[in-house]
Amino acid sequence: MEILIYVLLFVLLGLGALFVIPRSNSKGKGDAAHLGGSGKTSRSYTKKEVSTHNTRKDCWIIIKDKVYDVTAYVEEHPGGDAILNNAGDNSTEGFFGPQHGTRVFDIIEDFCIGRLKD
Repeated sequence: MEILIYVLLFVLLGLGALFVIPRSNSKGKGDAAHLGGSGKTSRSYTKKEVSTHNTRKDCWIIIKDKVYDVTAYVEEHPGGDAILNNAGDNSTEGFFGPQHGTRVFDIIEDFCIGRLKD
């Protein structure tokens, strides 16, 4: 009986993790060419260009001089609408806050569409 309880607990924890751990998908990639999953891109954007993408249906953010199209992730964001606080603007400070686990640093590169022009 104890073994059954442990197996059931293990299964429930595994299922719970599926809902807690954010998923990434390729929909977050924008029009720029994404080269080999390395996070390197061939496109540059001005701050003015990024600022026009500031809604739930069209959400770009800047993190450390890289531009990310996170539109496809907005609805999945575990922090709810907090991702929209800096939509179309610099999100570096919020991104590196204590609320994010280490997995977010791998996920974000899937959404990189370019660099910020100087």
